[in-house]
Amino acid sequence: MRSTLINGTAGRFVSSPEGTALAYGSLLFMALLPIFFGALRSVGCSKSKNASDMPETITSRDAARFPIIASCTLFGLYLFFKIFSQEYINLLLSMYFFVLGILALSHTMSPFMCRVFPANLPNKQYQLLFTQGSGESKEEIVNYEFDTKDLICLGISSVVGVWYILCHWIANNLFGLAFALNGVELLHLNNVSTGCILLGGLFVYDVFWVFGTNVMVTVAKSFEAPIKLVFPQDLLEKGLDASNFAMLGLGDILFCHFFLSFTLSLKKNTRTYFYTSFLAYIFGLGLTIFVMHTFKHAQPALLYLVPACVGFPVLLALFKGELTEMFR
Repeated sequence: MRSTLINGTAGRFVSSPEGTALAYGSLLFMALLPIFFGALRSVGCSKSKNASDMPETITSRDAARFPIIASCTLFGLYLFFKIFSQEYINLLLSMYFFVLGILALSHTMSPFMCRVFPANLPNKQYQLLFTQGSGESKEEIVNYEFDTKDLICLGISSVVGVWYILCHWIANNLFGLAFALNGVELLHLNNVSTGCILLGGLFVYDVFWVFGTNVMVTVAKSFEAPIKLVFPQDLLEKGLDASNFAMLGLGDILFCHFFLSFTLSLKKNTRTYFYTSFLAYIFGLGLTIFVMHTFKHAQPALLYLVPACVGFPVLLALFKGELTEMFR
């Protein structure tokens, strides 16, 4: 998952200060939505007694390996774009993310649909069952149960999917937010030390691939997939047909969320650590935008987010005399 913040103004239309402020403010707002609500939902899932709702736990070994895997994936994509036609690669990726986006958006909409679904409408139950063999040797391959509300969510998501295939940035953001919300809901850290290992490794990963090479920026600008949030800086001038985008990788949301959601699950009477980390994230991302706008160069957002998201709650724990307890 790429992690960088890019300004697409180089050599093109120069946006107005109002348009630039609107773009950066919208990216910040969209980044905060899945972090806040995803953290709340992930803690709810972790307390669930249903094993299927339990989030996957990231161990320290997973955290140490992740930056290496991410680097190999990023460089592999870079080579693909250098060797093969960008048009055909993005066509294949569009179809792949078309299916994944519909499923992710349907899952995201499901809790909301349960609240607004009219009580007087019948909610019929359905089952999709695939088996292999016959008699005593029959084996279930797929056994999926769903209802009318799920079908409505799937229908709405399919409309967004068609919109995404037509290459509209709003549909890209809807899918991107759905991916981010599902990611922050379904993955969880097992302790603070694991979060520090993960973010520390990704800190080096992000800085190296953005400042040390042109790999990150090249892939970010070539990769047409909803793994980044985008917002046009020329929206005020060109409306929905705007094309001069600032973008934020979903990695900047997901990776810091893991630490934030863990601070929310710390067994304290208050959510002081979570709110501290949440404000630290706003500060870090705001600082990233400020530096990028000042120097007119793509910035590794984790360069600013990691020290803020880890440093602020650690300093708070040190001030309260709870540092040892936090890491334990």
